[in-house]
Amino acid sequence: MSGTVTEPRRSLAARAAARAGGGAVRVFLVLVALFWLMPTVGLLLSSLRDPADINASGWWTALTAPAQLTTANYAALFDNDTITRSLLSTVLITVPATVLVVVIGSLAGYAFAWLEFPGRDWWFLAVVGLLVVPVQIALVPVSELFGEIGVFETTLGVVLFHVAFGLPFAIFLLRNFFAEIPRELLEAARLDGAGEVRLFTRVVMPLGGPAIASLGIFQFLWVWNDMLIALIFADSESPPITVALQQQVRQFGNNIDVLAPGAFVSMVIPLAVFFAFQRQFVSGVMAGAVK
Repeated sequence: MSGTVTEPRRSLAARAAARAGGGAVRVFLVLVALFWLMPTVGLLLSSLRDPADINASGWWTALTAPAQLTTANYAALFDNDTITRSLLSTVLITVPATVLVVVIGSLAGYAFAWLEFPGRDWWFLAVVGLLVVPVQIALVPVSELFGEIGVFETTLGVVLFHVAFGLPFAIFLLRNFFAEIPRELLEAARLDGAGEVRLFTRVVMPLGGPAIASLGIFQFLWVWNDMLIALIFADSESPPITVALQQQVRQFGNNIDVLAPGAFVSMVIPLAVFFAFQRQFVSGVMAGAVK
């Protein structure tokens, strides 16, 4: 019949995608998630078991014999001065390195996106070029530089290294996100008398919140879980948690009562940070995908 609009026949891929929300697929995804969580569950149960039980059987036996579980390992962990100092050292490195990268990256990203200055595009290309510089290539020259200025094997030196290598990605990410803000919105704010500082703090920062949260999560996880830079530049008397756990393995290979809870605490803190900012992280990822 004339005038009748027929719905185009969907392809096989489209029909398969439409059925992907079925119960079978959801069950499969749940099973995959449980499979990936299994090492975490195993580490948690191992951290709550007596060393004798750990040596005698696998961690899964605690599921049927919960009487094995005890918090004595965590008491021993926090009585270990090396581990407690390393946790404090990790916080003193991770928090400043994350905050500085977010603040400096936000300011530079705004400048590259909306401010006019000589050589702006060339400077941005230089920043992008720094993304491909591997960390390993800078270890020797930076070690010599830090030794000359007196920050080698100090917390400040580790923070400076992480900030230097975190800024190129931060500037690249935030510049591209800020550049998508409608120009009309910024011009309207300028017409209302807003200066660059007020424009940045009142307009750009709130709109860029998801991207900034995503950057903060990435930087926090990278610095917290780093071992290479900490092993070279950190103070050997109070190393970060990753180095401290590695030293425990080297010195006392069978002290699982300290290693298991230490590894779990080292893992659960960044997980808590991620889940605390999960909504902003997802918003930032989705915003970048839509743009």
